[in-house]
Amino acid sequence: MSTPEPAPLNLDPDGLAVRREVLGPSYVDAALARADGTTAAFQEMITKYAWGHIWTRPGLDRRMRSAVTLTALVAHGHLAELELHLRAALRNGLTHEEIVEVLMQTAIYCGVPAANSAFGVARRVLAEESVEDDAS
Repeated sequence: MSTPEPAPLNLDPDGLAVRREVLGPSYVDAALARADGTTAAFQEMITKYAWGHIWTRPGLDRRMRSAVTLTALVAHGHLAELELHLRAALRNGLTHEEIVEVLMQTAIYCGVPAANSAFGVARRVLAEESVEDDAS
């Protein structure tokens, strides 16, 4: 089996800037470097629409967008993406206490098992990022 060739990407510059600011440049650059004939169009689409059109809309600030995104990821059980967006939420200014409150809310509206799994991811991410409990 051969390794797919990297594909040239036509990325929305505004979306790329926001994507790097929210997710971190090293994560984004690695994701883009892995783009090939199978995934290049997807990378272009999410950079343009998710990051260039949705995350740049004026109606919500990035903190609120992060809170909404965390909830959606818990609801659908996307724990790998949850890890990524927990780090993004911290970058966007959510505190330890606010993240805990978002996850508490998901326990009621998304289900206790989903929230339980999310709390496990959050505990690890918050420890790795050395984020202290706000009450401490």
